[in-house]
Amino acid sequence: MALAFDEYGRPFIILKEQEQKTRLRGLDAQKANISAGKAVARILRTSLGPKGMDKMLQSPDGDVTITNDGATILEQMDVDNQIAKLMVELSRSQDYEIGDGTTGVVVMAGSLLEQAEKLLERGIHPIRIAEGYEMASRIAFEHLENVAHKFEFDATNMEPLIQTCMTTLSSKLVNRCKRSLAEIAVKAVLAVADLERKDVNLDLIKVEGKVGGKLEDTELIYGIVVDKDMSHPQMPKQIEDAKIAILTCPFEPPKPKTKHKVDIDTVEKFQTLRRQEQQYFDDMVQKCKDVGATLVICQWGFDDEANHLLMHRNLPAVRWVGGVELELIAIATGGRIVPRFQELTPEKLGRAGLVREKAFGTTKDRMIYIEHCANSRAVTIFIRGGNKMMIEETKRSLHDALCVARNLIRNNSIVYGGGSSEISCSIAVEAAADKYPGVEQYAIRAFADALDAIPMALAENSGLQPIETLSAVKSQQIKENNHCCGIDCNDIGTNDMREQNVFETLIGKQQQILLATQVVKMILKIDDVISSSDY
Repeated sequence: MALAFDEYGRPFIILKEQEQKTRLRGLDAQKANISAGKAVARILRTSLGPKGMDKMLQSPDGDVTITNDGATILEQMDVDNQIAKLMVELSRSQDYEIGDGTTGVVVMAGSLLEQAEKLLERGIHPIRIAEGYEMASRIAFEHLENVAHKFEFDATNMEPLIQTCMTTLSSKLVNRCKRSLAEIAVKAVLAVADLERKDVNLDLIKVEGKVGGKLEDTELIYGIVVDKDMSHPQMPKQIEDAKIAILTCPFEPPKPKTKHKVDIDTVEKFQTLRRQEQQYFDDMVQKCKDVGATLVICQWGFDDEANHLLMHRNLPAVRWVGGVELELIAIATGGRIVPRFQELTPEKLGRAGLVREKAFGTTKDRMIYIEHCANSRAVTIFIRGGNKMMIEETKRSLHDALCVARNLIRNNSIVYGGGSSEISCSIAVEAAADKYPGVEQYAIRAFADALDAIPMALAENSGLQPIETLSAVKSQQIKENNHCCGIDCNDIGTNDMREQNVFETLIGKQQQILLATQVVKMILKIDDVISSSDY
């Protein structure tokens, strides 16, 4: 590329090899965009449902991830195409807002794009298709409100929450332990939930993992687990009725801010300096003892002399505890984080019924358990597993289950899963299409056909005949006027999702339809792909 001027001094740009440059416009651009979106959806389609396949992803560093979580797959894929990046953003939005349904939303968007391509070939303008899709999404949104069920739950009756979390976990690698993991997720959410305000702060739930043991050993701890051990091996391993000093100041003498140099030329001077240092350590430890602390948790390290002194004064200590963990410990124990020893008072100490150090297997790995806290509104889910990959996948699966439980506390409406809500919406949208006289009715019918992609993918991934199974379930829904009929993925023998206890959150399903429609409308309205390097 070069800048030149004509005889009147007006600038113009000369492009090298201009005849070889191609630029997509109009229908060609729209078809290319649709192909890119469909390609991403095809990758995730086989991962949908309880019998969906897993993907193995290898990072440039050689790290391997095995998962069927849509958001994780797209997050770790190296995507160059801008339209494909929109699909990645779509999945991420669903993950941030709802936490579940990240695969389904991309499959639905891919199906909407596929139907839009057929309408474009028939000569329908993309704007009319986008408007038709918008109308259809509103019909589907309202229909979901009508078919949704509300269920009541409380701290004593958790079964409805557990059943819904089990539906989420049934499509994950960890589905053999879905009952126990769902119970752990629900108990954790209820422990930190404010049921009056219908609010849940998931930051209070810490998810920790340690390689070893089996998945069934995963447990919920009403307190905090810290991946540290006591700073000295001879310190007590169990402290009852602990009073905890939470410090962000180091156990060491103060360092001058300016550059300094100390000349020590005699033994007496060295001993004076050593005594002074020891006095600093003595004062620090004594301040902790004076306020009644029986355990010190410090954000920074301390040297061997301070460690030795703490052990001799019978004051157990844990060092190098991270800032986030320190905050959680403060919340759980009702303590205050103290930045200076001078500010330490008995009121700022945290309280816990039991602090213990637990060893694992033969690896000499140890962790600190802080239990029976003054404020149990901070909990830890401690995951065990055969390898690091399994623990990471369990963390992702539990994140989805925690989000579903949180969503149900915010809005306790559910729809039935197994593709039943999509089939029901498809029938409702198809019926409503006749009320629209314009070209939009073609787009509304196409939207109804696109909704069938989810149940069809579920049937396909479960090894069933997709078209035959979908037709049978759809006719059953119309004949019996029963919107709970879905795909029998687990081959239980009934299509009624009520009997199978397969639930999904209403807000999650509505969000899927709205997000997929928004992204497809955006893609349809792009009719020119211009690269900044072209000019």
